[in-house]
Amino acid sequence: MQKPFLAAPLLAALVLLGSAAAHAEVTVAEPWVRATVPAQKATGAFMQLKSDADARLVSAASPVAGVVELHEMLMDKDVMKMSPVSGLDLPAGQGVELKPGGYHVMLMDLKQQVKVGDEVPLTLTIENKDGSRATVELRAPVRALNAPMKKMHH
Repeated sequence: MQKPFLAAPLLAALVLLGSAAAHAEVTVAEPWVRATVPAQKATGAFMQLKSDADARLVSAASPVAGVVELHEMLMDKDVMKMSPVSGLDLPAGQGVELKPGGYHVMLMDLKQQVKVGDEVPLTLTIENKDGSRATVELRAPVRALNAPMKKMHH
């Protein structure tokens, strides 16, 4: 009579393993935040993301900012426009670059100046294909105002 008792924990473990495999693993490369000048209230965070399964970056947070949004910059009739986006698709196996002049994390209502040498904590929220969510915690170094984006290394 103990076989059903042993089978139940084994079945539960297999279900847990199966559900863990459904979560995308997202790697972050070259994260950085642009430095600010005194009294500046906004800046951007940039990085390269890569997911091993189809997923979506749906939000970001940081204790250095009152408001954190995902943004897109694009040209519209020779005018650079920036607007919030609800999320950013992370296709399986493809690199997605958040960079100046494109998609980025916008840090607004800054609580203090962000200076070269600082590290900014960021939390990214990733939504998996099944609707479940996971977070990625990282610390992004602050680079000079005119810092160029480094090329992605594979």
